[in-house]
Amino acid sequence: MADLSIFPIRHHGPGSARSLEHALSQLNPDVVLVEGPSDADSVLPFLALEDMKPPVALLGYVNDDPAKASFWPFAAFSPEFVAFRWAARAGVAARFMDLPASVTLAGEREGDESDDLHSDPLRVLAEAAGYVDFERWWETLIEARGDDFEVFDAINEAMRAVRADAPAPVGREAQREAWMRQAIRAALKGGAQRVAVVCGAWHAPALDVASFRAKDDAALLKGLPKAKVTLTWVPWTHGRLSMGSGYGAGVRSPGYYHHLFTTRRDVTERWFARVARLLREERLEASSASVIEATRLANTLAALRGRALPGLDELNEAALSVFGWDSDLPLRLIERQLVVGEALGEVPDGVPTVPLAQDLARLQKSLRLKVQPEQLDLTLDLRADNDLARSVLFHRLNLLGVPWARERSAGGRGTFKEAWALAWKPEFSVRLVEASRSGQTVQDAATGVAVDAARNAGTLAELTTLLEAVRYADLSGALPVALAALDARAAGNADVSDLLEALPPLARLARYGDVRAREGGSNVLAGATFRTLLTRAGVGLPLAGVGLADDAAATLRGHMQGADAAVRLLDDPYALTGWQAALNRLADRDDTHPLLSGDAVRRLRDASVLDGPEVERRLGLALSSGVPLEVTAWLDGFLGDSGALLIHDPVLLTLLDDWLVGLDGPVFTQTLPLLRRVFSRFERPERRAIGEALRGGNAAARGPRREVNAERALRAVPVVLNLLGVNA
Repeated sequence: MADLSIFPIRHHGPGSARSLEHALSQLNPDVVLVEGPSDADSVLPFLALEDMKPPVALLGYVNDDPAKASFWPFAAFSPEFVAFRWAARAGVAARFMDLPASVTLAGEREGDESDDLHSDPLRVLAEAAGYVDFERWWETLIEARGDDFEVFDAINEAMRAVRADAPAPVGREAQREAWMRQAIRAALKGGAQRVAVVCGAWHAPALDVASFRAKDDAALLKGLPKAKVTLTWVPWTHGRLSMGSGYGAGVRSPGYYHHLFTTRRDVTERWFARVARLLREERLEASSASVIEATRLANTLAALRGRALPGLDELNEAALSVFGWDSDLPLRLIERQLVVGEALGEVPDGVPTVPLAQDLARLQKSLRLKVQPEQLDLTLDLRADNDLARSVLFHRLNLLGVPWARERSAGGRGTFKEAWALAWKPEFSVRLVEASRSGQTVQDAATGVAVDAARNAGTLAELTTLLEAVRYADLSGALPVALAALDARAAGNADVSDLLEALPPLARLARYGDVRAREGGSNVLAGATFRTLLTRAGVGLPLAGVGLADDAAATLRGHMQGADAAVRLLDDPYALTGWQAALNRLADRDDTHPLLSGDAVRRLRDASVLDGPEVERRLGLALSSGVPLEVTAWLDGFLGDSGALLIHDPVLLTLLDDWLVGLDGPVFTQTLPLLRRVFSRFERPERRAIGEALRGGNAAARGPRREVNAERALRAVPVVLNLLGVNA
């Protein structure tokens, strides 16, 4: 009779993986069946290649809807990966046995039908044994055992006990187990004498085919919906191991698990040797004596707690005691670099994938760009051909929704430098599949996305931002479409906020020109379009500032700030004159929202359009309105985020001070919180300088100093003494 051996494992469990490897070597089965989508057998041979370096993930996606996708991740310490690698070395047939991806991806993703017991029964057992953390319980139970077969028998027995009191599986879970039983029956009927089944611990009792009827399983699987799917392999990371949709067992310490699996002896000693090496690289103290002391402490803690080997708790406590001194910085470094250890896997070049991903891999290789999960800071010199090509690639990928590189500040646009932060995430593989609808190369796909975005843009700001991105991405095919859409949108747009928001990208493009030395007149067109939009915005601005709610006024003010910076950046006298005239008309209206009026006066003052006496007159008028909310709103717009104006203009400071001192009690109480909000944006040295000026530093400019009311001042003395801890 055929021999069926079921090995219940913990997904991504190093103890399970090591025990499984030893058990398979002793059993020497004819067939190994592993939990996983059964239609992935076509790409299974790639898993045995030496160039396949885990962590990797099996990616399945629907051909017509790539957004519908699932990952099945594998690490070096995943029992499933170990089973396939063992079968490849031994020349034994191995295949997946779970519900096909074509079925699981056919419909809408189902919610989690299981309760905590179903989702992680071993966690329930760990809690019953007095462990708060399953992983610590698993380390204690599995890593200390020597008889591998007894471990699997014990887990199987425990699962039978747990499932005896649990509700019968329904829905997708029942279908999965029925499909796996059918796969086991097919292997047994195929003539295999020894069949090894590797599955999650929860499913083990349900895969004893002798206890279930094949007829019932066939009825349960009849009429399952299917979709056309593609399966391939993609690189994965340790940090994403808990996010896979296939079997995303929560692994909070993948780096440590990798150490447990790959270190056959002296686990604790070698761990602390790695700790010391890491700390020394970070220029922290970590001597050989400290390594010895930490090892002794971890072993002692394990012995006191009745554990055969130190677990991660003991290792962390020992590390904190020996290496931590008065800071937890070493422990945080250990956690990030070693306990988690953000490793990125590799897949062979021959693995099937979409042409877009292949083109990206080719570009990454030719441009000498390293793909890694940790952030890599890169500064580009756009005068160098290779750096220019890198910049183009980064901008194109951002258009595709693949933000592998995120732009950082490098001293402002328009220079010959760009700064980027690169960090690869596994989910970018799915986004590349989705983007492949628009083209089979990075350039073609980015062009297609840009053209669609230009045709569907809802605002002028979206179009001008897109135009800038198109130029930086060197997409000549999308440029005429973006310009035509911009002209059409601008011709019929009268929304002042939209017009103002559209100006900064045009100003950057027109002012700096194209340092990338490309042909084309988009920069000249951008300058002309900028002047047209600015003129229309200037005509409508005074009326746009009337009758606004506070939040709408704040939004318009933000757009005014961007437009003002854009006008100054363009450095066009005609545009500057027109913009200042629009601000003057806005400030002259009595019904303009005070926030906008104050902001306009400040900008005209900074541009020397309004002289000192005129600014003082307008400030005096604003302060005399008698409505605290209007006064503070005007001051909010006038002062902005800096107190430098009050520091260097004592006359304005005196006007403001006299107004505040002259308020009666109730009005002062109502005004103070609003005024504090305005002044809270100033830097602390600015607030201190204003206080010193009011105290007497600018007495000559402020005029005669007012007398201090001693009686009122003395009332605060006991409170201050009490705050200082002095016996009043």
